[in-house]
Amino acid sequence: MRRLTELRLPLAHTEPELRAAIAAGFGVPEAAILSYNVFRRAWDARKKNAIALVYTIDAVLAVDTTQGTPSPDVSYKFVVQTKARPKKRPIVIGAGPCGLLAALILAEMGFCPLILERGKLVRERTKDTWGLWRKGVLNPESNVQFGEGGAGTFSDGKLYSQIKDSRHLSRKVLTEFVEAGAPAEILYIAKPHIGTFRLVTMVESIRAKIEALGGEYRFNAHVTDFDIRDGQMHGITLADGEYIETNHVVLAIGHSARDTFEVLHERGVFMEAKPFSIGFRIEHPQGMIDSHRFGPSAGNPILGAADYKLVHHAKNGRSVYSFCMCPGGTVVAATSEPGRVVTNGMSQYSRAERNANAGIVVGITPDDYPGNVLAGVEFQRRWESAAYVAGGGNYQAPGQLVGDFIAGRLSKNYGEVLPSYKPGMHLTDLAPTLPDYAIEAIREALPAFGKTIPGFDRADALLTGVETRTSSPIRITRGRDLCSLNTAGLYPAGEGAGYAGGILSAGVDGIKIAEAVGLNLVSA
Repeated sequence: MRRLTELRLPLAHTEPELRAAIAAGFGVPEAAILSYNVFRRAWDARKKNAIALVYTIDAVLAVDTTQGTPSPDVSYKFVVQTKARPKKRPIVIGAGPCGLLAALILAEMGFCPLILERGKLVRERTKDTWGLWRKGVLNPESNVQFGEGGAGTFSDGKLYSQIKDSRHLSRKVLTEFVEAGAPAEILYIAKPHIGTFRLVTMVESIRAKIEALGGEYRFNAHVTDFDIRDGQMHGITLADGEYIETNHVVLAIGHSARDTFEVLHERGVFMEAKPFSIGFRIEHPQGMIDSHRFGPSAGNPILGAADYKLVHHAKNGRSVYSFCMCPGGTVVAATSEPGRVVTNGMSQYSRAERNANAGIVVGITPDDYPGNVLAGVEFQRRWESAAYVAGGGNYQAPGQLVGDFIAGRLSKNYGEVLPSYKPGMHLTDLAPTLPDYAIEAIREALPAFGKTIPGFDRADALLTGVETRTSSPIRITRGRDLCSLNTAGLYPAGEGAGYAGGILSAGVDGIKIAEAVGLNLVSA
C-alpha cells in the first residue's frame, strides 16, 4: 500500500475526478488502482473564491511506482496480554474519556478493571444536567463535570489534538468510537466532532464492551480517601465507608474534582500548581463567521459550520485567545459546586444552532495566585462565586454586550444576538467578575479580533461570564513510568492530572496509562 499526501482538488470535485487525480499523483493508469482509502481530508480556505480540499490517500496498486511513500501501519498493538486476572484488580477512578480508554485497554489486555465513577450513568446524569439548565437545580454529584462520559459529553465533541502521536494511538481512540456508533467520517476529516447526543450512546456502547470483557462499573461511587503507606498505593475508601484493596489506581478524575485534589494533597501525593486561563464566552451569529471564513461557499455541507482561532498579546503582558470554539452551538451552565457560575460551550453533531460561541480567555500563572499548591482552585472559586452574585444568585449567568463591555457601561437590552445560556442571562457589568488585568486585556483584544474577523467586536455580540475551567489548576506530576513521583501504583492521568486537554488527548493518555499499569502487573 502506498500513501499520497497533499492531493488538492476543488471543493466541488467528483469521485471520478478524485480517482483520476490519485492515478496522476502516483504516476500510474487508473486501472492500476485496485482500491484506495481516504486517510485524511482537510480544506484550505485561504482563497475564499477557490476553496480546495486536501487529501491524504492510501492506495493498493497493481504496479510498482516510486511516487508516494509506503503507508504506515496505524493498527493498535497491545503491549501485553494476560489470561490471569490479578488478585487485586486495577481500579480506574473516573469514567470520562481518559478513564474510559484506560478501562477499555485494561479490559482488552485481560486485567478486568474496576471503574469507579462518583456520578451517575450517562442518561441519568443527562437528566440532572438538564435540571440545572431548565430549572436552576444543581446536583453537585451529577452535572456537566461529574458522571459517566466526563465533561466532554457536554461539549462540541471535538476529536482532534496537536499532541505528538508517533504510535497512532489517536487512531485507536477514533476506531473505538466508530465501533461504538460514531460516524465513520471521524477517521478521516481533519477536524472531526461528534456532538453531545451521539456521545451519550457511544459511552454506553463502550461500557457494554468493557463489561463483556470482565470489567466492572460502579456508579455513585465517590472515592474519598487513599491508603498510601511507605510510598505505595494499598487501597481506596468510598464515601459509604467501603474499603477496596488495590496496588494500581488510574486517577482519571477530571479537572473539577477539587475535593479529591485536597485529599491527595493531604496524603502527601506530589503535585504542582500550573497555569490555566480564565475569561468569558462570546456569541455571534454563526452566519457571520461562515461568511468570513468561506465567502460564497458558506453553507456547503462538506465545510459545515465555520470555526476560528484567535490570539492577541495585550499591552499589559497578558495573552488573550479563543478557546474551545463551538460552531452552531450553545453556551451551557457547567458548575459543579453550589453558589458558583461556570460556563462552557456545547454543540450537537449538526452544529445547526444560530450562534457561534467560544471562550475568550486570558492566560494566568501561579504567580497570579500565590499560596499553596491548591491556591489555583481557590482562585477559580473566587471568580465563579463573583459570577453567581453578578448573575442574581440563581445560576443565571452575568452577561454584557461587547460594545458596553468595551465602553465600561452597564448593558440593559439585547441586540440581534440573543443568549443561548440556560437557565438564563442577567445583563449587567462583567468587570467585577474577573481580575482587573483580565478585563483590561480582553477589552483590548476584542477590537483587535475585529480586525481579523470583521464584526467580531460588533456592539451587540454577547459576553457570558465566567469561563474558569479551561484546564486543571494543578499537575499531579508523574515520572517516566507514568506513576506519581512519590506514590508507587498511583497513575495520574488525563485532564485532571494536567496531562491532557480535550477528548482525544485524554483518551490517548488513558491508553498510555493502561499500558503502564499492564506492564507493571505482569512484572509484579
